[in-house]
Amino acid sequence: MPAALNSDGSPLDHPMRVVELDIPSDVRFIERVVELIRHECQAMGFAHRQISLNVPVALTEAVSNAILRGNRDDPAKHVHVRAEVDTQRLVLEIGDEGEGFDFDASLIDPTSPENLDREDGRGLFLMRKLMDTVERIDVPHGSKVRMTLHRAS
Repeated sequence: MPAALNSDGSPLDHPMRVVELDIPSDVRFIERVVELIRHECQAMGFAHRQISLNVPVALTEAVSNAILRGNRDDPAKHVHVRAEVDTQRLVLEIGDEGEGFDFDASLIDPTSPENLDREDGRGLFLMRKLMDTVERIDVPHGSKVRMTLHRAS
């Protein structure tokens, strides 16, 4: 694995692990992806709660959204997962090959009375509650979501 660098090209003063995967649009792959990322977070000293709740729930939601909503469960399409984890934070990027989505319109509160019967928006709501930041990244084709979680002390 190449050495990780700061934005100015100098070597990082702490170790970093990068995991990149392309998986088929098949929900059976989600558990393996989650376990791989959890293992990397554990190796970097993330708190038990983050490893057992935040990471698996948010990552499962993001990958399942990419498969089921983004790629519309099309087995010919893939989901790209990239994780950068170091002793300070985890940065996850999940991309699909779908048509994209309106991120802002999807940011509803499913716990408010007018949204209790809606089925959409729950995944993003959970991701935003469990991660420090969740943002949509503009890409030419498909959708990409970036989630960041800072390591708890």
